[in-house]
Amino acid sequence: MKSEQSIGLLNKSVADELAAVHQYMYFHFHLDDLGFTPLASLFKRTAIMEMGHVEALAERILFLKGDVQMAAAESVETTTDPAKMLAKAIEMEQESARDYNGAAQNCGANADAVSKQLFERLVGEEEGHQNEFERQLENIKRFGLSYLALQSFGAATAPKPAEE
Repeated sequence: MKSEQSIGLLNKSVADELAAVHQYMYFHFHLDDLGFTPLASLFKRTAIMEMGHVEALAERILFLKGDVQMAAAESVETTTDPAKMLAKAIEMEQESARDYNGAAQNCGANADAVSKQLFERLVGEEEGHQNEFERQLENIKRFGLSYLALQSFGAATAPKPAEE
């Protein structure tokens, strides 16, 4: 196993995941401010899942005796248009799935089965995020921003769950 190569791929993925966390939280803040609570919550939940990806990748890097590089890959794209946010998120998830497929193949070719399995799991999760974002974007295209307003209105009038 060539651990240096795996560590490099894992660290690139950490940077991509950190960029996704930053981007999705930016979207969350602005959508919440606009009153689009359900879509804002989707971005927040996805950001939290991406943080879990960072943790899994970092644990693997440390196991391989590498150093975790905690710098985001790109800067945050600023927009307050929900459709543009979703399009950006879809693009990011597609890129991640493509990159993780390549990383899995690379790790497999270099006898690093555990990193390969980690990347394969991440592909599935990124594709799941992409699917959620695509569904929301399709509904906005079909029904307009009133779709988000109606969702938010429904969320605002729904009974709050009892606190424990």
